[in-house]
Amino acid sequence: MILSVPLFDKLARHSLAVVLAVASVTTPLPAQRITSPLQQFGHAIGDDYFLINYAQLVDYWQKLDRQSDRMTLERIGTTAEGRPMWMAIITSAENHRRLSRYREISERLARAETLNDEQAHALAREGKAIVWIDGGLHATEVLGAQQLVQFVYEMVSRNDPETQRFLKDVILLAVLVNPDGMDLVSNWYMRNPDPKKRSLSGVPRLYHKYAGHDNNRDSYMAALPETRAIDSILFRSWYPQIMYNHHQTGPAGSVLFAPPFRDPFNYNYDPLIPVAIDLVGAAIHNRFIAEGKPGATMRNGASFSTWWNGGLRTTVYFHNMIGLLTETFGSPTPSQIVLAPDRLLPSASTPYPILPQPWHFAQSLAYELSANRAVLDVASKYREDFLYNIYRMGRNSIERGSRDNWTLTPKLVTRVEEAAAKDSASNPRSWRQSTEKYVRLLHDPASRDARAYVIPSDQRDFATAVRFINALVKNGITIHRARAPLAINGRSYPAGSYVVLAAQAFRPHVLDMFEPQNHPDDIPYPGGPPTPPYDNAGWTLAYQMGVQFDRILDSFNAPLEKLTGFAPVPAGTVPSQPAAWYAWTRKTNDGFAALNRLLRSGEEVYTVTKSVPLGGQRLPQGAFVVRGGPSTLSRLRTLAKDRGVSFAAVSGAIETSELTKLRLPRIALWDEYGGSISSGWLRLIFEEFEFPYDSVFARDLDAGNLRQRYDVIVLPDEARLVSDTTARPPPTVNVPAEWQHRVGVISEEKTLPQLRRFVDDGGTLIALGSAARIAHQLQLRLTDAVVDSAGKPLPRARYYVPGSILKVAVDTTNPVAWGLPARVDVFFDNSPAFRFGAGASVAGMRRVAWFDSPSPLRSGWAWGARVLDGAVEIATAKLGRGDVILYGPEVYFRSQPHGAFRFLFNGIYYSQSGAR
Repeated sequence: MILSVPLFDKLARHSLAVVLAVASVTTPLPAQRITSPLQQFGHAIGDDYFLINYAQLVDYWQKLDRQSDRMTLERIGTTAEGRPMWMAIITSAENHRRLSRYREISERLARAETLNDEQAHALAREGKAIVWIDGGLHATEVLGAQQLVQFVYEMVSRNDPETQRFLKDVILLAVLVNPDGMDLVSNWYMRNPDPKKRSLSGVPRLYHKYAGHDNNRDSYMAALPETRAIDSILFRSWYPQIMYNHHQTGPAGSVLFAPPFRDPFNYNYDPLIPVAIDLVGAAIHNRFIAEGKPGATMRNGASFSTWWNGGLRTTVYFHNMIGLLTETFGSPTPSQIVLAPDRLLPSASTPYPILPQPWHFAQSLAYELSANRAVLDVASKYREDFLYNIYRMGRNSIERGSRDNWTLTPKLVTRVEEAAAKDSASNPRSWRQSTEKYVRLLHDPASRDARAYVIPSDQRDFATAVRFINALVKNGITIHRARAPLAINGRSYPAGSYVVLAAQAFRPHVLDMFEPQNHPDDIPYPGGPPTPPYDNAGWTLAYQMGVQFDRILDSFNAPLEKLTGFAPVPAGTVPSQPAAWYAWTRKTNDGFAALNRLLRSGEEVYTVTKSVPLGGQRLPQGAFVVRGGPSTLSRLRTLAKDRGVSFAAVSGAIETSELTKLRLPRIALWDEYGGSISSGWLRLIFEEFEFPYDSVFARDLDAGNLRQRYDVIVLPDEARLVSDTTARPPPTVNVPAEWQHRVGVISEEKTLPQLRRFVDDGGTLIALGSAARIAHQLQLRLTDAVVDSAGKPLPRARYYVPGSILKVAVDTTNPVAWGLPARVDVFFDNSPAFRFGAGASVAGMRRVAWFDSPSPLRSGWAWGARVLDGAVEIATAKLGRGDVILYGPEVYFRSQPHGAFRFLFNGIYYSQSGAR
């Protein structure tokens, strides 16, 4: 049944009136007076044209903390812009008195290490369900932040039987997860004194300082301070059984999306996860229908799946937690539910459709509050089951990691299908009797899951390996360290090597960080185009970070110590006595941080342009040397401690004619009005590795005189020159004067000539990801690799490589690849791929990295990837007195591919490498 507009309006007004009435007139607890949002702000939360900011939220929550014995505020971190992050812990006053005990129970059950089933059942009976509910992650999705204010108020003020049951059975963790963004966006919206002219559009910069919308793509890497704070609660402190992540906006013609999710789901996590998600999702949809709230969709009603790791609600799946996401329609500016004819008839995805109609923010708020209460309701009713099941999943993981185990992947299933098809063709009557044969294929001893992963301490960039270890630690993974040299199954490892055992509760996450993802071929019909994944198809972090590790398939005994806290970066070695010269290599990312800091300090630093004997020893190509001065050794000692870089004394005299002197590069990094996410991630990386840079915008580039100001211009993935500026009109409505200099787009007409002049005058232009297509606009001698025989781009049905990890071959003699190995894993997302045209080499083009196999896939999904064989991915081109460096892969993507960072770092110093 579809509700008519008048009837639904009546029900919606009734439901909203009930919600607001209960929230405002419920008898407060004895001796407590709870300030309502209306009293605090002069407006009800959900009023049209009204938003509060984060400063107001904190002030209000601190007041509620003082007024209510149901609530405690706890600071969990500090944001990228320096704001405190607060978590509201809400439960009954009685539960607050035993809060540490309930947190301990949750941790013991989640870790599942020292418990048997009987003990786990006892703890589950004693414990309280822990539920995380957040809001505001994507700050322009303002409903999530505002609903959290209203919901916290209701939970500390309402006394109805259902709320009392929630408080008795559940501990609610309420977190505003992007404070910086909430202040920015709310202040932007409320800046106009005329409510009818307020708008969420045109926010001038990213609503997270570095990541913008990608702040929901950082959970396993935890490169952002907000993510680190969140992960510390989810995976190292409270271990909630359910976490609920609020988003916007709902699919067209719907009010919201809520789980269950569509396939595929990831084969690494416990099978209890998808059915538990379905259980909680069903509770949400059930409550909507019971309350007369139509318009909720699920499963194929949106693109959300459970395949990908890395999002706030998805990383928890690999930690045996139930992760929820809703995407809800609505804005403080009144809007309209649009007509979507395909959603008008009831279906399994949309059982209770809604008709097009006007829509107000308070209606969206009512849906959010209902969804929150549905989650607390099911957590209360199934409290003991959820607590026990997180133990059961953890115990399952420990058991699987303690014995031979096989994780079935699409690749293994395909092997069986091919064998069965072959047998069926040769003997149609008896092939099904060959079950044991097919089981043997699935249980090939070489395909067993690893019992452990060993990360040797003597690898070329151990500091980066330690960063990888600490990414695991942030996600609650137990790490062990070798106290002495190890011998495991005939292989020796030095002391200080790290061991990650698979026999731990969060084993799904361990596998997901070390093993390749094998995304199924999600093809809707034979010959059809692949269905895009929700996010990346492959992401194996150990591959991205270039970490060397060994898979251990058998049990072993070794002298290991459990790591407590984070792994320290081992200090580098430094000569004990002053020397005339000191040298270090380009084999580590932190070597560039050392270079940048020394140059900034005024030290005299050079690079070795070819491997030659210097001062009685042979230094590798690209090595750095610094002349010893009064403060040099002291600075090197600090760098060795801070960055783990080792410096060697170079004996004897050095002729500087054999070296190229370096200077700190002047870097211009493109950005745009509203903020570029790809530029934001580069800012984070530049700051982490101490590269100086200026953010520049279209007007800065169009003004010319670029070579006098900069040595390097970096165009990240989103920096694409437009041929028609009217196709991407800049914002013009009410842009304050302080932001006017950012308005504009880079264009072929104005910007391209200035970039060409910059390179002609000796500058280096670096173009990354999609920006590398500037090669065509600069008329470089290359063509696209992914085309048919007529030169037309291949359709998705023939070629499709969504975010995945691919292997490239590398010319390590090229200065862009100095210090890198001969094979490197790169992140590839339908990225540019080139072939050199006639005369390219004569014109000064050189390939740096390329595909040398028809099967370059390492992790993820690559449909039709054979077309990439021989394609060039990183190349240099001479142009005038300068150079253009093209990077097809995003070698900086979300601050994850540390193993490829040096391609970029070398590129920044390319003009100083003596390559010309």
